[in-house]
Amino acid sequence: MKTDFLIIGGGVAGLSAAARIAPLGSLTLLEAEPNLAYHASARSAALYEPRYGNPAVVELSLASGDFYHGSGLLTPRGFMLVDTPDQEARFRATIREMQLEAIGLDEARGLFPILNPETIGFAAHAPHAWDIDTDLLLQTYAKDARHAGATIVTGARVSAITRTPEGWRVEAGGEVYAARLLINAAGAWADEVATMAGLAPLGIQPYRRSMARIPAPGGHDVTCWPMVIGGAEDWYCKPDAGALIVSPAEEDPMPPHDAWADDMVLAEGLARYEEAVTEPVTRMIANWAGLRSFAPDRAPVIGLAPQDAGFFWLAGQGGYGFQSAPGASALVADLIAGRAPALAPATVAALSPARFG
Repeated sequence: MKTDFLIIGGGVAGLSAAARIAPLGSLTLLEAEPNLAYHASARSAALYEPRYGNPAVVELSLASGDFYHGSGLLTPRGFMLVDTPDQEARFRATIREMQLEAIGLDEARGLFPILNPETIGFAAHAPHAWDIDTDLLLQTYAKDARHAGATIVTGARVSAITRTPEGWRVEAGGEVYAARLLINAAGAWADEVATMAGLAPLGIQPYRRSMARIPAPGGHDVTCWPMVIGGAEDWYCKPDAGALIVSPAEEDPMPPHDAWADDMVLAEGLARYEEAVTEPVTRMIANWAGLRSFAPDRAPVIGLAPQDAGFFWLAGQGGYGFQSAPGASALVADLIAGRAPALAPATVAALSPARFG
C-alpha cells in the first residue's frame, strides 16, 4: 500500500496527528495492538490542567485551550495542592508556578472533606482543571481522520523499516506499506522505531506510573471533589466514576512493555495518601499501570529529524499527551504543510528534535 504519510502509533498523539494531517494527502496509521489507544492513552488520569508541566508542555497545553473549551469534552474538576507544615517554601514556589490560590484548611476541607488538618499545613486551589472525555476525544479524532480519507490499521506491529529513494518501506502485520513521510508516534517504543529506521535514538525513556481505584472514602459523594496532589508530587487522587483513583505518582524507568502495577509501589503510595487524609484505605477495586515516556530534557519531541527530512518525531509526551494533543497536532500539521506555526518560535525550537544535535 502506498501513502503520503505513515503514522506509527495509535495513541492520542498519533490519532490527533492523523486527524490534522489527513486533509494534506493520503495517510495510513498503524497500531501494533488490537485496539487503538491501548497503552498509555488508555491509562491516563485524563485531566486538562494547562499550567501543569514544564514550559514547553504548558505552551502546548495552553494552545489546546480553544479546542477543548469549544469541544464539549470537558467537565469541571478543579485542582488542589496540599503540603506538610514544614514545606512552606516548596508550597509557595509551586503555587506561583502553577497559578494556584492559597486557601485556608477549613476551605480546603470544604472542597476535600477527608483532608487531615493534623498532617497538612498548606493548601491551594484553582478551578482551571477539567476532566477530559478521553473516549469521545479518541473516537472524534479517529472519525475525523477516516472522514478525510485516512486508513487506520490495528494489529499491525512494525517488524522492519527500510529507507528507499522514494521514502520508506515498512513491514507490519504481514503487509508492506510505502510512504513518503514516516511519523513516529510510537510512545514508549519511539526510540525502537527510530533505530529500525536507521536513525539514532534520542533517549526517550518510559517510566511506569501506577494507579489504584478505591471505594469512595467514608461513603462520601466524591463527584465534585477536585484532583488533589501532594506537595512532593509523590501521590495524587482524583474522582472517577463514583470511586477514587489514587496514584503513587512513581517514575520507575522501564523498558517498553505492557505495564502492570507493582504491589509494593502501590502500597507505599497509598500509605503516603493515607497520611494526608482522615479515611483509611479499606480495599482496592482495581489497579493498573502505564508508561509515561520522556525525552532527556522532559519536553516533547515534535519535528522533522535533522538527519532525515523524511522522518518526523512525535514522541516524549510524558503524562501530558491528552492535555497537549490539540496544540501538538496543530503544530505537526503546520510543520508538515510548511505553514508558520501558531506557537512562538522559541517554543517550536524547544520541541524540535534538532535541539539534541
